[in-house]
Amino acid sequence: MKLTATEKGLLIPKELLGENQEFEIIQENGKIIITSIKQTSSIWDLGSNPVECDVTDGAINHDRYLYIPLTEIKAS
Repeated sequence: MKLTATEKGLLIPKELLGENQEFEIIQENGKIIITSIKQTSSIWDLGSNPVECDVTDGAINHDRYLYIPLTEIKAS
């Protein structure tokens, strides 16, 4: 595939990049190397897929102790 650079740079077709969102570009020995950056897990991803079964909310009552006094939890 041949690409032509514009004043803004080079546009790489999305189909060559796959599903990846972040990339690292390195210039070595006159070559440009583009590698995808593996997405790391984040605290913001917690609970996004809590269980892998037919349960709709695997977090039901998970944090109950944070909001209800301990005496009420023991009573129930």
